[in-house]
Amino acid sequence: MRPAESPSDAGERDGAAMGRALELAASVRSRTSPNPWVGCVISNGGELYEGATEPPGGAHAEIVALAAAGGRARGATLYTTLEPCAHHGRTPPCVDAIRDSGVARVVVSMSDPDPQVRGRGISGLREAGISVDVGLGADETAALLAPYLKHRKSGLPWVVLKLACTLDGRIAAPDSSSRWLTGPEARADAHRLRAESDAVLVGAGTVRADDPELTVRTAEADPRQPIRVVLGHIPDRARVEPALEMSGDPAEVLAELGAKGILQVIVEGGAQVAREFHAAGLVDRYVFYFAPALFGGDDGVPMFSGAGTSSVEELWRGRIVSTTMMGEDLRVELEPLAGASVSSASSAEGI
Repeated sequence: MRPAESPSDAGERDGAAMGRALELAASVRSRTSPNPWVGCVISNGGELYEGATEPPGGAHAEIVALAAAGGRARGATLYTTLEPCAHHGRTPPCVDAIRDSGVARVVVSMSDPDPQVRGRGISGLREAGISVDVGLGADETAALLAPYLKHRKSGLPWVVLKLACTLDGRIAAPDSSSRWLTGPEARADAHRLRAESDAVLVGAGTVRADDPELTVRTAEADPRQPIRVVLGHIPDRARVEPALEMSGDPAEVLAELGAKGILQVIVEGGAQVAREFHAAGLVDRYVFYFAPALFGGDDGVPMFSGAGTSSVEELWRGRIVSTTMMGEDLRVELEPLAGASVSSASSAEGI
């Protein structure tokens, strides 16, 4: 007789399967927006069948995994990083397919805050007699899906402020030249951030000074290109075209982009735009690439331009999420502390 599985063994099995589902979700991070990037694993008798969300219009992760499992899904456990949908969108409801497959148990990492889902998927599975557990790996899933979750809860995109600078905090020389402060490894990572974003945003001053393309250039054959957004007037024959020309308060700009279904915006400067978004408390994640270089004076272009915090007591403080060496450069990822704010008023004037 086969010995019964101990609770610790079952917990390890569940944890390993959900961990793999999270890896699958991360692997499609740059290809699924505006749909959430989801991973799914089906386990039956030691055999694993995997799926991840396809690009918009394609199958959801659960459907891909069910197709891989075929008839072997009957009696199996399905692990998914996000609550299965129960509504008709571009594709039929995943709940119906799971029910019809004969899956006996579903482990959901976290519920979906989308108003069209929001518990309906979980309740639909339970009503079909399927055992459902919720919460395994929820913190990891929430971190991975942070842009999607913010958009579904607030209607606003997740904002990443990315700057490359010297160790003395300068993003360009006094003559405004800035190529290349960092090495190829840091630049490749910055392109990965662009690929994960739905829009890349700069001020018109940056377009005039650098004439950037703001495209994703990676080893991938045909990377998804973000919408290019310029705050202010785009000069004639600028390489950033075609781009969306916008103006106004940064919060209003974000609301308009969120209404267009933009889940993540990467703000790439310049110094005044960086300050405007920081001062307004609109940045969710800061990514700084520090080059081992010094301008050695105070006449270079600073990371933030304009009035800042006036005293140490009012100093903005965040939490360092990670530090990573990239070639000779140091990548520092920072997030605001809960309730962090900047006291000085922001203004879009002069962008």
